[in-house]
Amino acid sequence: MRAILRVLAGHRDLRLVLSAGLVSMVGDWILRIGLVYHVFVLTNSTVVSAILMLSSFVPQLLLGSVAGVFVDRWDRRRTMVVTNLLLAVGLLPLLLVHDASRVWVVFIVLFYESSVAQFFVPAEQALLPRLVDDDQLITANALNGQTRDLSRLVGSAIGGVVAAAGGLIAVTLVDSASFLICAGMVAALRTSGRVEVPDAQAGKQPATALADRIAQLRREWMDGLRLVGHNRVLRLLAIFLLATTVGEGIMSTLFAPFVRQVLHGSNEAYGVVVAVQAVGGIVGGLVAAAIGHRVSPARLLGITAMVFGAIDLAIFLYPLAYVAVWPAAVGMVVVGLPGALMLAGFMTLFQRSTVDSHRGRVFGSLGAAEGVAVMVGTLGAGFLGQYVGIIPVLAVQGAGYVVAGLAMLITLPAAARSQPATATTTHSVPVEQNA
Repeated sequence: MRAILRVLAGHRDLRLVLSAGLVSMVGDWILRIGLVYHVFVLTNSTVVSAILMLSSFVPQLLLGSVAGVFVDRWDRRRTMVVTNLLLAVGLLPLLLVHDASRVWVVFIVLFYESSVAQFFVPAEQALLPRLVDDDQLITANALNGQTRDLSRLVGSAIGGVVAAAGGLIAVTLVDSASFLICAGMVAALRTSGRVEVPDAQAGKQPATALADRIAQLRREWMDGLRLVGHNRVLRLLAIFLLATTVGEGIMSTLFAPFVRQVLHGSNEAYGVVVAVQAVGGIVGGLVAAAIGHRVSPARLLGITAMVFGAIDLAIFLYPLAYVAVWPAAVGMVVVGLPGALMLAGFMTLFQRSTVDSHRGRVFGSLGAAEGVAVMVGTLGAGFLGQYVGIIPVLAVQGAGYVVAGLAMLITLPAAARSQPATATTTHSVPVEQNA
């Protein structure tokens, strides 16, 4: 706990970024809870609900990798401010949705919001290493991940109340206001958001003709993909991400049927089981933030991924001997702890293995790969769950984490030690004092 307080007390800009993220994500959860409920009430259609989720998912596949290229061109702080302002304004058309005939507006808004968000996320991840010293990076990433779990708990609870009190209008205005508050906090940062340009590129003139600009965009996009392919740590992280996010696609598709058909739980039970994982995530975030400066992120990722997978296997297999909902709820709380540690280790390795000038496009490339893997897992689970069975397919998810974690534990520590020193250069841009 002292390590956490020391990092927070000594870095003003980290406190601002974490607070801004918490406010924004609470607003997102409020909107998500209210919007899904409101649209289902208007349409009474699960197909429309599926299209709703697809509208927010597709931009990650289409724009995730390319957005990172632009993030590496633009001032990161300014990018975060502008995207929050665009997100706040983009929600306002939802105020026009009063009946089922205007549900199409929701699809357009969600597609727009998700598209803009593709620029914010890599900018935030690229800026974070500048806010703290390198030995405090795991702590900072753990705290950043913890805001997601906290916002999930707080936003889900508030979202139901706000939706019941004011409907779609209320949740829209609350989320829009959260983006404006987030923009104000990010604008108050003292840390420079300027991208560190390598010496070899410092004197180059930007392309002017459209064809030249397109060619330059393609070169920069390919640079990010090549960096992932040539850097051993990033290559291993990409393999880990692909293997595990296929499992996350399986989980997101089959966990609700698992609770309902295998555990014979109600919709309320499903909501509780899903929400309580955030409790373990909060505890895990505190643990990761407290011990992060003492643990190798490579070992942290490998060990916690194996533990995460083993707990998931226990959750999916115990109904073979005993059918009840409460063990699943307990398991979801417990699995949140290694999940938070795993995320902190992954993000720290990514940030330390990329130079500032390429961090956005590399993050975008990994995000796009994640989107493809989730879609593969989702489609595969929908087919195999029907013909193979829910429990065997879900067990693949848990086993995937165990195998991927073991592989990372064997290969990553040596790869991290052997990576070039230039890969960890993240603080050469002038940064104003944060304390």
